Amino acid sequence: MTKAEVITKISDKTGIQKDDVTQTIEAFFKVVKDSMADGDNIYVRGFGSFVNKKRAKKIARNISKNTAIVIEEHYVPSFKPSKVFIEKIKNSKKIKELAPQD
Repeated sequence: MTKAEVITKISDKTGIQKDDVTQTIEAFFKVVKDSMADGDNIYVRGFGSFVNKKRAKKIARNISKNTAIVIEEHYVPSFKPSKVFIEKIKNSKKIKELAPQD
C-alpha cells in the first residue's frame, strides 16, 4: 500500500478532504523525522515506538579490494510494534491465508 492509498483510505473512512489528510500525514512524518533527529523517541500507545537504535563501532571488509573499513558508532531509526499491534497481525485470518503453506 502506498502513501496515496493510505490517504485515500483515511479520507474515505473519515469524510475528511484528501488535501487535509495529506497535510496531516505529511506533518506527522515531519514531526517523527525531526523529533528523532533531535534524539527523541516517539511512543504511540497501541501502535508502537519509533526509536533510535545505537550501532556499535565495527570493522567491516571490502571484499573486492580486500581491505578493512572502520564503521564508526552511529544511530539508525527503528520501529518496534506494540504488543496489541503484534497480536492483531498474529491473529489475522487474511495473513494466514496469504502465507505460503509448507
